[in-house]
Amino acid sequence: MRTFRAFTLQSRLASAAHWPPRPVPAPADDLLRRCDASLMQRLPSAASTRHLLRFQHSEAVSPATDPEQNDRAVQVALEEAQIAARERGLTGAPVGRRNFGIAAHIDSGKTTLSERILFYSGRIRRIHEVRGKDGVGATMDSMELERERGITIASAATYLNWQRGFHLNLIDTPGHVDFTIEVERAMRVLDGAILVLCGVSGVQSQSLTVDRQMRRYRVPRLAFVNKLDRQGANPERVLEQIVNKLHQPAAFLTIPIGVERDLVGVVDVIRQQAVYFEGEYGEQLRIEDTIPSSLKSKADQARRHLIECLANVDERFGDLFLEHDYGVPEDAIHRAIRRATIARSFTPVYCGSALRNVGVQPLLDAVVNYLPSPVEVRSYAMQGDTEQRIQLEPDANASLVSLAFKLEDGRFGQLTYLRVYQGTLRRGDLIYNARTGKRLRVPRLVRLHADQMEDIQEATAGDICAMFGLDCASGDTFTDEAGLGRRLSLESIRVPEPVISLAITPQGKTDAQANFSKALARFTKEDPTFRTYLDPESKQTIICGMGELHLEIYIERMRREYGVECQVGQPKVNYRESVSRRAPFQYLHRKQSGGAGQYAGVQGYIEPTLEAGYWTARPEDSETAESDRQAMSAVNTTSEEGGQAVAAQREATKRAAENEFVNALVGNNIPPQFIPAIERGFQDAVQEGALSGHIVQGVRMVLQDGKSHPVDSNEIAFRTAALMAFRKAFPQAGGVILEPWMRVAVQVPQEYSGDILGSLTKRRGTVVNSQTDGEYALIEADVPLSQMFGYSTDLRSMTQGKGEFTMEYLRHEPCTREDQERLIADYAALRKTKAND
Repeated sequence: MRTFRAFTLQSRLASAAHWPPRPVPAPADDLLRRCDASLMQRLPSAASTRHLLRFQHSEAVSPATDPEQNDRAVQVALEEAQIAARERGLTGAPVGRRNFGIAAHIDSGKTTLSERILFYSGRIRRIHEVRGKDGVGATMDSMELERERGITIASAATYLNWQRGFHLNLIDTPGHVDFTIEVERAMRVLDGAILVLCGVSGVQSQSLTVDRQMRRYRVPRLAFVNKLDRQGANPERVLEQIVNKLHQPAAFLTIPIGVERDLVGVVDVIRQQAVYFEGEYGEQLRIEDTIPSSLKSKADQARRHLIECLANVDERFGDLFLEHDYGVPEDAIHRAIRRATIARSFTPVYCGSALRNVGVQPLLDAVVNYLPSPVEVRSYAMQGDTEQRIQLEPDANASLVSLAFKLEDGRFGQLTYLRVYQGTLRRGDLIYNARTGKRLRVPRLVRLHADQMEDIQEATAGDICAMFGLDCASGDTFTDEAGLGRRLSLESIRVPEPVISLAITPQGKTDAQANFSKALARFTKEDPTFRTYLDPESKQTIICGMGELHLEIYIERMRREYGVECQVGQPKVNYRESVSRRAPFQYLHRKQSGGAGQYAGVQGYIEPTLEAGYWTARPEDSETAESDRQAMSAVNTTSEEGGQAVAAQREATKRAAENEFVNALVGNNIPPQFIPAIERGFQDAVQEGALSGHIVQGVRMVLQDGKSHPVDSNEIAFRTAALMAFRKAFPQAGGVILEPWMRVAVQVPQEYSGDILGSLTKRRGTVVNSQTDGEYALIEADVPLSQMFGYSTDLRSMTQGKGEFTMEYLRHEPCTREDQERLIADYAALRKTKAND
């Protein structure tokens, strides 16, 4: 039996040199460069590797496992990174750096795991729990709302050292689907990730979303089966779900010693050793070569399954397997795991419980051993208008290329998070925004630890840092003068469309409107999925987001950070009014009040515009409507003809919404100078319909004749005559109220397609297309906007959070008789109230 003591809490508190009273700053930049340079020297022997592993800065902690046993895996990682750097001809490559994130479904234990990682690496001196009894909260949940609610709202970055010589940048991401943009932009800049899965619930809805995001940005991952101390935990079931639901070959690298209340440690599958986590915080590791007898068969089976899985996904290892069978050397296993993980063809699975302090240190070892360094990741920039792909080299000596992936409003101005892909970013340097071409000077450069910052002088290729004082947008590329000349830009971040909206109005103090505007401007700049606009008809401020919790958080932040109380409600539906048939008008406006009076007569008819086939009752318009609907059924076909038909239909709908004035006068009964006044009277009339007070659209007014007086006729008289003539003819033309219809596209796993079809039908939807793509179904339907409020919540409930939907405006159609009667009654009551006032 060997016992390894990993910096106990008592030894930390006893040594002021190793543990100052505040978070320890990261190593100086030149020291980091020397570490990377030393790792780039000739391939070390096992002895020199052990010496390297024992090299330690004051804030670094000893490795999680016995250095003598962990040497081979670390040496393999160094060798592979060094080979990749040599092949690419890099001299200043960050082979000792890892950029990784933690992502999972909500309440899977991501932030708890991050807290243990920071503690074991020596980054923090005490462990604080999410919603802990001490009232402090986890380090990475620095926002007050996060600590109150016990959830992560915004991603947080930090840095740490592990295995003496490896510098790790960590981003902890939210698990709630409403904050998925935080995961998107984190995955965009990370080289690897840990997918945390609950040992009881397994692969959940947001786990699938995170899996798609990792695939989208080609991010290798490790899996950590957490919460194995909970009742009902079953790691074997979770492994099966990884293989079947995520379609990812996977195998255990550790298996638990006991589950639920009996969880005390893990078995290292490769070395067939038992690892026990002792001490108050699991910081003391006891490693035994003897595995509990009840687990020997299971551990041997897990090792055989690991070897078989690697033989299936890695050709080189498959050849070794044919030669050595299950006696493949340990060194070859480490190499195969690393190759397959970086190639995203295999997922190593680790087990434990972050809350019980079990299994975290081996997981951190795996970050160093199996996740790639920036040297082993291929990153590309687009060049010029042709967007030719140019491979970037993670070399500190190359020209600068970096990406701004997140913005925050900090205490000292805008804080811009940056990932440096190539070159070196130095304080005081002149850099260029590739999007705007604007030249900027780097005023202040910092390294982040949650909400704390440390000033640094430079950040090299592969690093994650932040800058103050830059005016830019999320997704902007920053280069030096050489990069600007080559017109290089990085691929931006995918931003999902908002799915829910609310009407919001500031209440209270006189300065509420100013603070309200400041809050909206800040939030929309920080979060691309939070959007706002002023509805030109209802004059309401509308906020849009990814879900009810998303908008609720921002409304609460307005109250706390800006002192603005807001009244919230559903947005008003933009109804319209139109006519369904032709109706004549003849109106004489006469007013005599002594002296010159007003005299004007107009005659003609109003009718629907020809393209308004969705609400007209004429046979030829019904045919137009049917052809338009057939065209819309092709909206998601891949054929060019279908796309052209949709474009033509939408253009016809746009024209149908326009009103038209036609001068068909014969003779000079109305002097020509009064024709513009008649048209203005028509435009006044369509601003407020007679039925519900909404805007009138799709109406043509044809002027055929009229009367005038040589003295009393004037512009005001003819403008008034046109207005009153339209209002008088409108009821006779079969006035109707139109409601907006949306094209709704829902993507769900196939097993939920029946429920989705039923839910859309209940909302008066008409299904126009349904197709399958793998395990997912895409259903498209036309649904009234008034029926879509609250659909985001209902969809998540029906699909356990696995469904997504988008919608866009399609057209206006007549609303139901019940809705029309309700709207007419409401408008009549409103007019009566105004008259009484």
